[in-house]
Amino acid sequence: MSDNPLPSGEQTIDFGYRQVPVEAKKTLVREVFDSVATRYDLMNDLMSLGIHRLWKREFIAALAPRPDRFLLDLAGGTGDITFGWLAGGGGPAILSDINAAMLGVGRDRALGRGFARGLSFLVADAERLPLPDRTVDTVTMSFGLRNCTDKAAVLREARRVLKPGGRFMVLEFSRFQVAAMVPVYDAWSFKVLPRLGRYVARDEDSYQYLAESIRMMPDQDTLAGMMRDAGLSRVKVRNLTGGIAAIHTGWRL
Repeated sequence: MSDNPLPSGEQTIDFGYRQVPVEAKKTLVREVFDSVATRYDLMNDLMSLGIHRLWKREFIAALAPRPDRFLLDLAGGTGDITFGWLAGGGGPAILSDINAAMLGVGRDRALGRGFARGLSFLVADAERLPLPDRTVDTVTMSFGLRNCTDKAAVLREARRVLKPGGRFMVLEFSRFQVAAMVPVYDAWSFKVLPRLGRYVARDEDSYQYLAESIRMMPDQDTLAGMMRDAGLSRVKVRNLTGGIAAIHTGWRL
């Protein structure tokens, strides 16, 4: 598992278990999500056996939406976190994603659910946000950070756009903490999941990458340290389902 997602001077970076040129990763990730955009919810159901829906409920509850708070949802894709925020009484929200195809699915879902009011859409790279400093109260990222090329830049940008007293929260696959179950988890990830991707979604390669990307994601302690290095304070970690996923929280103070 990579402890330093973009080492200084390195010309390659992980794309799953492959090393690719740094400048190529965003294009490769975009191709994966172009491929899976219309089946993204199915993908998450397959990868987590549906448990991602419970994780997202826990995440939204922890956000504690309020009408006087402004949300920026990075890598928001099909909109689950943004919609949960709005349904819970949260204030205006920006649903942002680097992938236009994913954001298009999110826009269609928003219109279908009556969430157009108070919601805007932004195609943007989370590493270079086109937003002024200190403009939002809450920044979220759900199952998107592991796909970013420069994770440290994403964390710095999240802090930059937060108002003082604002909060950054990440929901992401992490390091499983139940050692006895790791072989079962690995078998599911690398033997079952790609085959399901082939037969259910007709896209084995994308599911193989996604399984590998989970293993390359910095573990809980490493990510917490990266958040502190980015200037976030009072960083806390909450494991979900034995650490298969985790919620990381940090504040701009």
